Amino acid sequence: MNEPPGGAGDLLTSRDALLGGRLSLRQPVKGHRVGSDAILLAAAAPAEGVARLVDVGAGVGAVGLAILRRLSGASADFVEQDVDLAALAQENAAQNGLQTRSRIVCVDIAEASARRAAGLLDGAADLVVTNPPFFDARSGRVSPDARRASAHVFVDKASSDSSAGPLENWILACVTLLAPGGRFILIHRPEALSRILAAFGRRLGSVAILPIHPHAGAPAHRILVAGVKGARSPISLRPGLVLHDSSGAFTPIGEAIHRGEVLIDWGGARAPR
Repeated sequence: MNEPPGGAGDLLTSRDALLGGRLSLRQPVKGHRVGSDAILLAAAAPAEGVARLVDVGAGVGAVGLAILRRLSGASADFVEQDVDLAALAQENAAQNGLQTRSRIVCVDIAEASARRAAGLLDGAADLVVTNPPFFDARSGRVSPDARRASAHVFVDKASSDSSAGPLENWILACVTLLAPGGRFILIHRPEALSRILAAFGRRLGSVAILPIHPHAGAPAHRILVAGVKGARSPISLRPGLVLHDSSGAFTPIGEAIHRGEVLIDWGGARAPR
């Protein structure tokens, strides 16, 4: 933490350095805070070939801003329906000198008419990244902190597609934003894999799954899943990534990723450009 907490409207916030100081973020002190999930998702994005990206469920902008820092020719839409977090994402883009390449869109991604009215065009993005809520309201895993709950739990409301759940509708909306040949990447819990793949259907191919293990010998607690719109190659399961050693410290690769020194390339890691 680089600065003492400060206020932002009714939010108590702190300013924190991520990626070995490469990224500065203002974020709420309470509720959901940027952590390993965001760092891993950003590190899983391509090192090149992206002109337009969309960060869905962007929060304070950590994932999209981390990607923009290393993709000098790219621009990004940050989709966040919480107005306070969207305001912080706007501030963070400016703080990191990325405001001219960033657009903050305060909208529910699952509402097609609203996102189109906000200028999110179908079939236009080279890359969509997302860290969606992990639970729905029926799971009972709802935090008493409203902002933390909104980051972790889908709002329980009528779906435009009665055959699909909120995670599936979220994924379908994300894929709709992709151009043919565009890449979609999300991070989630392993138990959601069957639902994720069902939502992909035949829309995405060249699907790769990368398990994330908290330490050696432990079951994966996260998965990174990537796919290419319109591709037809089969699914591949990549070697797992172990984050911590037996002492609880980061492994060398875990430390390097969290410092922004290497990127996940779905078969290892490499230095960012």
